[in-house]
Amino acid sequence: MTQAVIHVGRVLGLTGGIGSGKSAVAALFGELGVPVIDVDRIAHELTAPGGAAMADIRQTFGERLVTAEGALDRAAMRNLVFSDPQAKHRLETILHPLIGAESQRRCHAAQAEAPYVVLEVPLLIESGTYRNRAARIAVVDCCEETQIERVMQRSGLSREDVQRIMAAQASRAERLAVADDVIDNDGPQAQLRPQVEALHHRYLAMLKAKKTLAGG
Repeated sequence: MTQAVIHVGRVLGLTGGIGSGKSAVAALFGELGVPVIDVDRIAHELTAPGGAAMADIRQTFGERLVTAEGALDRAAMRNLVFSDPQAKHRLETILHPLIGAESQRRCHAAQAEAPYVVLEVPLLIESGTYRNRAARIAVVDCCEETQIERVMQRSGLSREDVQRIMAAQASRAERLAVADDVIDNDGPQAQLRPQVEALHHRYLAMLKAKKTLAGG
């Protein structure tokens, strides 16, 4: 099967640390008519009951990491990969090619309908693959204490659990160092919309002038 080829110059990579507000920003781009390809959502689909990754996950990890409904037990897997780097590698070997191929296919399809596409990737900074598939990188930014408080409130995780997740991600400084655009989400959520709208109009102007999001 021929792999879909995306126009990298029309892909905006959207990222940010856990609890930064990526999903809220992605939703605002969606409201403006920009297709959003969310690799986390693809991962959830692949590991849902009947998902394309579940047969290999069962074979590799056994039934102990599969729920009664046939989905990946995400909490159990999270605990395992934090304690066993080899388990993390085995999981990534199963999921990453599937996620990469499906996100590529969806980007290609979406580009037929819109001037540009948002590729939402939590670990975009850490992944050379996804960085190479985006012409620009927009980082949703907030202070680390805000991240911790948001994740604790929404997920019920302990402070230590959230800090452990954050430690496995790129640091705030590392994300900001490679950002082409920064969306500040340290204050009330109402401040997000005007920032996203301004960026959207800027991207459309760049595309009209240069047919690409690179540079500018």
